[in-house]
Amino acid sequence: MTNRTKRIAGTALALSLGFGLSACGTLNDGPQNMSLNSVNQPVVERNNYALDLVSGGSGLTVPEQARLADWFETLDLGYGDRVAVDDPAMSPAVRQDVAAVASRFGILVSEGAPVTEGYVNPGNVRVVVTRSMAYVPGCPNWENKYGIEQGNQTSPGFGCAVNSNIAAMVADPEHLLNGASGTGVTTVMTSNRAINSYRDAVPTGGGGTTAGAVATEGN
Repeated sequence: MTNRTKRIAGTALALSLGFGLSACGTLNDGPQNMSLNSVNQPVVERNNYALDLVSGGSGLTVPEQARLADWFETLDLGYGDRVAVDDPAMSPAVRQDVAAVASRFGILVSEGAPVTEGYVNPGNVRVVVTRSMAYVPGCPNWENKYGIEQGNQTSPGFGCAVNSNIAAMVADPEHLLNGASGTGVTTVMTSNRAINSYRDAVPTGGGGTTAGAVATEGN
């Protein structure tokens, strides 16, 4: 084989390899993530549900309290939901009645009320339940069908499994945004109560011991 033939063969081989690599590079089109940070992050979505009740100077009537309880039960009110009272008259009795019904479901009434559509008619009060839901949009992502990352980038579905599980398991989705606020009582303060009670207790042997005679009977 002459030198010219070798050069032609080498050029043809290089071109074929280049075309092959370019074909592999087109397997993963679109933006590429070259870092280890996941682009698939949880999103928190809020929904407000409102119920207008007839109020009076002495609070809510018994039928209106029953309506509110039935509404809470229909919504399956639970941990993570927020209950607010939109009362133009700002009646303490109305707020107390709403708080009493919400306490049956283990929920406290929040301060302030979110803005809702329309307005509250005179003589009425609006109870608003805010519910948050967390999910990861676009997951699962199976765009990479070949499992080849030619540019050594992370796959399009990177982070979908972990972040989707976190979004599904978190009890209060709002904690993904702001975290949980403290109550001022730490776990250490609570656990030390038992320890302090044990240390402050009077020893059982402080009064001495009493020796008693044990009678036995022979055969």
